[in-house]
Amino acid sequence: MDALKIKKIGIDTYKENVAYMPAGCEICKSQGFDAQSKIEIHYNERSILAILNMTENGLVQTGEIGLSDAAFRHLGAPEGAGVRLSHPNPLSSTDLIRNKLDGDSLTKEHFLAIIRDVLAFRYSNIELTAFVIACSKQHLNEEEILYLTEAMIETGERINWGLPLVLDKHCIGGVPGNRTTMIVVPIIAAFGLPIPKTSSRAITSPSGTADAMETVANVQLSLEQMKSLVHQEKACIAWGGSLYLAPVDDILISVERPLNLDSEGQMVASILSKKRAAGSNRLILDIPVGIHTKARSQEDGRRLTRLFEQIGEKIGMKVRAVLTDGSQPVGRGIGPYLEAQDVLQILRREPEAPLDLREKSLLLAGELLEFSGEVEKCKGKAMAQEILDSGKALKKFQRIVEKQGGQKKLSAAPFQADQISPAAGKVISIHNQKIAKVAKLAGAPQDSRAGVYLHAKMGDKVQKGQAIYTIFAETEEQLRFSIQYAQANPDTVVVEA
Repeated sequence: MDALKIKKIGIDTYKENVAYMPAGCEICKSQGFDAQSKIEIHYNERSILAILNMTENGLVQTGEIGLSDAAFRHLGAPEGAGVRLSHPNPLSSTDLIRNKLDGDSLTKEHFLAIIRDVLAFRYSNIELTAFVIACSKQHLNEEEILYLTEAMIETGERINWGLPLVLDKHCIGGVPGNRTTMIVVPIIAAFGLPIPKTSSRAITSPSGTADAMETVANVQLSLEQMKSLVHQEKACIAWGGSLYLAPVDDILISVERPLNLDSEGQMVASILSKKRAAGSNRLILDIPVGIHTKARSQEDGRRLTRLFEQIGEKIGMKVRAVLTDGSQPVGRGIGPYLEAQDVLQILRREPEAPLDLREKSLLLAGELLEFSGEVEKCKGKAMAQEILDSGKALKKFQRIVEKQGGQKKLSAAPFQADQISPAAGKVISIHNQKIAKVAKLAGAPQDSRAGVYLHAKMGDKVQKGQAIYTIFAETEEQLRFSIQYAQANPDTVVVEA
């Protein structure tokens, strides 16, 4: 077949490879390619699979093939380069997914076959969705979760810090504002223990740790920079997305996110594979329990605790889970900048610092100090508090920030609106998912200064007309969308007279 010239057409299809050709072109007719056909695109020794879309508006001319941003990036060819097309060989690994949907169990070799094809971008989003659904809810048994975890580790890079003890902490999510990592890390490092933290950006929340940290310092560090920081300061707080740790996870999340699917087995495999690949060997895991979290009951929390601890042991990690209160947001800020300000208030020991975020951070830091074996049982929290109240944690955080590019100076987004209490009374509930939605509609986390600031928490008394929370947005339109949602959902924050 004659070569086609690549045209980069500037369409963002996120992680999916999409190709574009003129409707009715001779190549499509002769090869039997139709809209939504899967095609293989060859450039020298490289190839990718893509879903074909047909255009009729002159976007692509005869002799050209347009590539989405993802396809262009994955193929790695310069614009205008010649490529060949072919029908792809059938994927045998998709048969394994059909078997799983029919109720069969998968082996480690099965998961490896699926994941290798996913990483080679041989799966369409429809096929990825089938895999995610096959593994959703509680459809994976414990053995399968172990196999999936091991396969995710083995198909990515691994970090070796050359240290006998590497500490870490992680939260399974579901609670807005839960920015404990930025407090725990400097406490642990100030004590003298290594805690190289590779954090994620937000997936479905208004902020991830990497998003919040990025408002004060650079988080896109190379492995060499991270190792230097850990050698000098015992810690870093970096974005882990550029390190190719359990890389299939990011692809699966791209499908889970729009479907809003919570797969218990995939969550366990996702967290533990990334932590093990990042070189951690002792992990404190925060499992918030609440009606709007991933662990909706104590029973759910205990089941997840057992899963994490047992799977962790089998892959060479010691894991200790801590069940925490997930009934409402932690801290007052929701959104990268606002959450980072909560953290700084606590590290600076300012009187207006949110007490709940401080106490939770001290609890987790204390558990991690005891789990390290370097602090006696029941003395960890007191030690963590001494490090925080003495200013040692602040000094350590400042050194980490300085060596990650220096402290940035930001302010809250310019457009603001207060949501007021309709009556005098007590705040009896804050809906985690809905208050997070308010912050996201305002622009968080993409707009780092956008989000929500809570003036009242559960149990607080408020007066009629008093501001319960303030919405911050970069544009008037985003502020309007957020306000509309808040007004349409009065159960976001409930005040009982």
